[in-house]
Amino acid sequence: MQKRSLAALMAGACLLFVVAAWGRPPQAQAKSLAAALAAKLQSRLERTAASLDGVMGIYARNLETGQAFAVNANHVFPQGSSIKIPILITLLRQDQLGRLHLSDRVTIRRAQLVGGSGVLQFFGDGSSSLSLHDLAVLMIVLSDNTATNILIDRVGMASVNAEIRRAGLVHTRLERKMMDTAAERTGHENVSTPREMATLLAQLYRGRLLDPAHTALALHLLEDYKVTPLRAGVPAGIPVADKPGLLLGVRCDTGLVLLQRAPYVLSVMTSYDTENPSPNQAITAVSHAVFSYFDRIARSNAFGALVWPPQAR
Repeated sequence: MQKRSLAALMAGACLLFVVAAWGRPPQAQAKSLAAALAAKLQSRLERTAASLDGVMGIYARNLETGQAFAVNANHVFPQGSSIKIPILITLLRQDQLGRLHLSDRVTIRRAQLVGGSGVLQFFGDGSSSLSLHDLAVLMIVLSDNTATNILIDRVGMASVNAEIRRAGLVHTRLERKMMDTAAERTGHENVSTPREMATLLAQLYRGRLLDPAHTALALHLLEDYKVTPLRAGVPAGIPVADKPGLLLGVRCDTGLVLLQRAPYVLSVMTSYDTENPSPNQAITAVSHAVFSYFDRIARSNAFGALVWPPQAR
């Protein structure tokens, strides 16, 4: 008798479970599929970060839905040339406010020349002059260190850090000029976190830092073609507005990927790097994984069926 009662209870419980599942709206059931795909991406990002012989931080966010993925996103990393993004924003903000004009010209002096990336190091006989706009192009497109240092002098290091604080960032800071190895040895480094640099670019994209004309100019300069590890993970034809950074033992790249229906921001930073495996390849792997996820979500219905064609390449 007791066995029959127990069997009846179990059968009733199973029936209730089936009825409850059957009664769930299809949209609620579909969420489990999307959650499973998101969990796979998060796991993949964690594995990529763990496999790097160094430290990797990642932050990605869909600018339409707010969905985000993070690995060590609040760790503070050296920025290399990625710190040129807030320098650009400060320059354009000062032009917007009338404190300077992008058409103002600057004479390139020999004493200002520094090595590393860029072409201005081959100028400087005192007879060459360039506009602030030209210097901004060189700083972002060719990552010119001399142009960057001239712009830091023009806008002021304190002003760059004030602009960073105005954006609500607390761990991001411009501490030294480019190629200042003496300052670097004493631990004065230009720093940020993956979450904060992604936040800065998201605010730029939404027009919260500059007026429409200056926002468009900033994005145009950042979109100008350059070979970067973040772009290498995105199919050709998809607009990418990014600025990579490089120091010995450090690689980073922060950018906007302007995917139709799912624009997103991605920031990947590494430190204590060796070249085995290559940190650039690791950043590209992260970029490819994030693109693949957001692209599939953007082109699928709630159940994962592809209903929109790929963005025109």
